[in-house]
Amino acid sequence: MTISPVLVAGGGIGGLAAAIGMARKGIRSVVLERDRDFLEIGAGIQLGPNALAVLDRLGAGERVRERLIPVAFLEIRDAVEGGSLVRLDLHGRFLDRFGAGYGVIHRGDLLRSLHEACLESDLIELVPSAEVTSWEEHADHVEAVTADGRGWRGRCLIAADGLHSRFRRDLVGDGDPIPSGHATFRCLIRSELMPEHCRVDGAVLWAGPGCHLVHYPLRDREVYNAVITVHDGSTGEARGEAVDDEPVRHLFDRVGDRARAFLEAGTGWRRWTLRDREPVDTWVKGRIALLGDAAHPMLQYAAQGACMAIEDAAVLADRLAAHDDPETALGDYAAARRERTARVQRLSRWMAAEVYHPGGTAAGRRDAMLLDLTEDRLLEHLNWLYTPLGGNT
Repeated sequence: MTISPVLVAGGGIGGLAAAIGMARKGIRSVVLERDRDFLEIGAGIQLGPNALAVLDRLGAGERVRERLIPVAFLEIRDAVEGGSLVRLDLHGRFLDRFGAGYGVIHRGDLLRSLHEACLESDLIELVPSAEVTSWEEHADHVEAVTADGRGWRGRCLIAADGLHSRFRRDLVGDGDPIPSGHATFRCLIRSELMPEHCRVDGAVLWAGPGCHLVHYPLRDREVYNAVITVHDGSTGEARGEAVDDEPVRHLFDRVGDRARAFLEAGTGWRRWTLRDREPVDTWVKGRIALLGDAAHPMLQYAAQGACMAIEDAAVLADRLAAHDDPETALGDYAAARRERTARVQRLSRWMAAEVYHPGGTAAGRRDAMLLDLTEDRLLEHLNWLYTPLGGNT
């Protein structure tokens, strides 16, 4: 008897990683993606050693590393005065402890690498222009219907449909995502246009009062990813809308000349508003489970959103392979992931408030805390985060 495939709603980073993980375990899947192409908007993404180790385990690491830039350091600088507050060398002891390394990659390049890995497997069917609009659970299977009226049958269904997941509305019912009051702007800057002090082989964050700025190299170091964020009370919805350059620059008048230098080089900015959700205990309903941002959307400040989705994919595949009953497998998967992802959600909020955006006396406390960090202490603080799957499988 042929076993029905696992249906995956959403062909983004989490959905494709889940399909790759399941194929590695001999499990067939059908990935239903609403867009015509398997593409990712946005610009850069950081992949910590926890994500890279899992990608290696899934068999997709080699493809990803073909396009990955292994940056040499992470650094936080004072956006007002310009000095360095803390810097972590990503070679040496960091590599000794977290062997998979740390890198940056364009989101589109990461998705392309995962897409190519999917195409190599006979166990993965990729279906574009297939937005799941309704579904029904039966005693031994799930049926999903896409917007064009096609029906799909699977042993279970994985909802990897992002922050605004329609499945979450049914499984959790916790309303809309929570506005953070932060707006972020992104663009790519050609390397030759970057100021010399910013043209570095590292991921640099300039922390300022109510704002921060980030840059790191992408695509063979020919361009730099620029991400600038301001705490401006934004509550509306923006998902990559084009904005004029000058108004964006004026939002960062409070920062010093060294931080502003690369901001002035940026053009073609696009704006997003940032939202997340509170951690919840319910990711599963019968034969349906949430994955990635659908399950645990988080702010960008720990650079772990995609990393957590990749970890989800590996644990999901392990549990589906270990249990004949999909409901047992999905429950086990969610139980294994909830505590860790909730901790990262909370960390991301804490970093925004206490590290990236404080001003005045709070900034002074932040500076003292960071300047006091030795390499040993910093590595110890990061151990739980950068150990793949939190040390649990």
